[in-house]
Parts: sequence; structure tokens; C-alpha cells
Amino acid sequence: MPGILSPGALNSITDVGGVRVGHHTIISGDNIRTGVTAILPHGGNILHKKVPAAIYVGNGFGKLTGATQVNELGEIETPILLTNTLSVNRVADALVEYLLSLPENAHITSVNPIVAETNDAFLNDIRLRLVDRDDVIGALRNAKEGLMEEGSVGAGTGTVALGFKGGIGTSSRILPRDLGGYTVGVLVQTNFDGVLAINGAQVGRELGKHYLRRELEGRSSEVVSKLGYDGSIVIVAATDAPIDARNLRRVASRAMLGMARTGGISANESGDYVIAFSTCAESQPVDEKKERTVRLLSNDAMSPLFLSVVEATEEAILNSLFCATSVEGRSGHVAEALPIDETVDILRKYNALREPPT
Repeated sequence: MPGILSPGALNSITDVGGVRVGHHTIISGDNIRTGVTAILPHGGNILHKKVPAAIYVGNGFGKLTGATQVNELGEIETPILLTNTLSVNRVADALVEYLLSLPENAHITSVNPIVAETNDAFLNDIRLRLVDRDDVIGALRNAKEGLMEEGSVGAGTGTVALGFKGGIGTSSRILPRDLGGYTVGVLVQTNFDGVLAINGAQVGRELGKHYLRRELEGRSSEVVSKLGYDGSIVIVAATDAPIDARNLRRVASRAMLGMARTGGISANESGDYVIAFSTCAESQPVDEKKERTVRLLSNDAMSPLFLSVVEATEEAILNSLFCATSVEGRSGHVAEALPIDETVDILRKYNALREPPT
């Protein structure tokens, strides 16, 4: 386990009170390997109980709906949905349709859906655009608190990361009581490239699967299927700390350091986005149409939260790899799962196996 801070009880984004996660996995025939993952900041109607939020763009080669309004107003008003690149518009439309159908939203005339993506075309016939309304509803209705699935599930069904099968991963960190005892939880959809590193050990190099390997070996002219050489990552960070959109954006920017620790390089075609929100009631408006007083952490109190999100992001990415299973998909392409036994041997070789903090 990377870092010095302790994880939450579940080591999950759902350690942040009220946060819910749901998946809908789509596997069909030999060529459909995709899905939808839903993250809900709370169990209420978020259109009526918005939460402070910010979006940070690490590299903008991607499709994320709703980002400008989030950063303008500093809040989100819908669940966060993750899917594949060519399904973003369909998923956004289904999310809007679902929210408008709720009786308590009968007067609503504007919805800002938050939908992000990575490109799973190596394993999934993405051009068919088979994600539909029922799949979105399935992910939303499956969303629950508590233990969540990781690996080759939901929006991570067809993804590839750091030369191996990627997917959905999660982790959390809790600050000591003297620092507020706040929780930071992270969920990732991993589909990016680089040279896998775990606790500083160059695992990708040792396993012979990493970015530029063929070029470094003088075999760049070989005709091979592209395996995640650019890709993307979506990082969702939740906290119960009382912080506003400005400091949430600062938290979001630090999540990219967690990606870098795992060997990610934020390549040219890598769409790298971080969506951060706070569930703390003291930082939320009671009535949007009136003046309000909120309690917020100062800038000087932010550094421990920065460390929390770095560590949680790093481990969430690693968990997405350790939990993923090998998947065969479109055109016979195969993304092999990280070989656990070999990886553990490499970590022992470099004295990089660490016990969880107590």
C-alpha cells in the first residue's frame, strides 16, 4: 500500500459518507466489452441539493460534458457517469431524460450532466455505440454505499492501462484527528500508458511491457495492434472536508501527481480529467437564492488533503490493475491482467512491499 496515511474502512471512495457507486457491465458476443459507472455524491436529489465541485484538466484530449458550468458555478447538479468515448452523448441524454422524469423535477428546464470517458476501442467495438438508456438507468439504480466492485467492470470493462488490463479502481485516505480526521476517496477509470511503477519499483520494465518498449529494442517497424499507447484516465475525488470549489480544484490538480507516481506520462492522446467534490454539509448552500455563511478550511490547512488525494489516486490506479481480469475482445485482441505473483516477486526484489499504515 503506497503512502503514509491510513485508508478508510473499505479503502474506497464510498468511505466518504453518503457517496454511492454503481456499475452496469456490457459484454456481448466477441466484440462488445464496455459499460457505465455511476458516482453519486449522496442519496438525495442532487438537482435540488448540489454539492461544491471542480474539474481539473490534466490533458484535454477527451470528452467531458458539463465542465464549463461546473468550473463557472463551482458545483455539480447530477450524478457523475463514466463510459466509453463514443457513448458520451447517449449517456448524457439518458441521464437528462432520467432526471427530468422524476416527479420532484417537474419544473426543471436546465440540466448540466457530468459524463466522462476513456476510449475502450482495443477490446470493444466502440463504433456500434451500444450503450443505451437502460444501461445508464442500470448503473444509477445499482449505485449503493459500502463495498464496490473493481477491475474489469462497468466503464472499466474494456480499458487497458500501463500495458495490462485496466479498469475501475478505488482507494481512500483518512487524516489524523489532529488534522481534522477528514476522508478523501478516489475512484479511477484507467486506460492510459506509461511505465508501471509500484512503490518506486519499475514493474513495467521488469515485466517487459511498457511504453516505447519496441522502439527501445529497435523493433518499432513491427506491425502490432495498438495497446493503450495513449488512452486516458478519469479520476473522481470525493471528500467530507469543508472546502469550496476553489480549493477543490487545487485538490483535483494534485491527483495528477498520483497518476505520475504509477508511471503515467499523460501522453498526447491521453484525456486526463479529475472531478472533485465535497459532501460536507457546512460547505453547501441551504438556500441558493439567499446569502449564506459557510465554514471552510483555510489555504494553510490544505496540504494534508493534497497528500491524501495523491496517495489515494496512486493506490486506486494500482487497485484497478490488481483487481482486473484478462479480457479478450474485438478482433481477438487480448488485454492480459497484471501477473500478480511475478509482480510480488519484483516488489520483493526491490524491497518495495509495504504493509498498510496502522
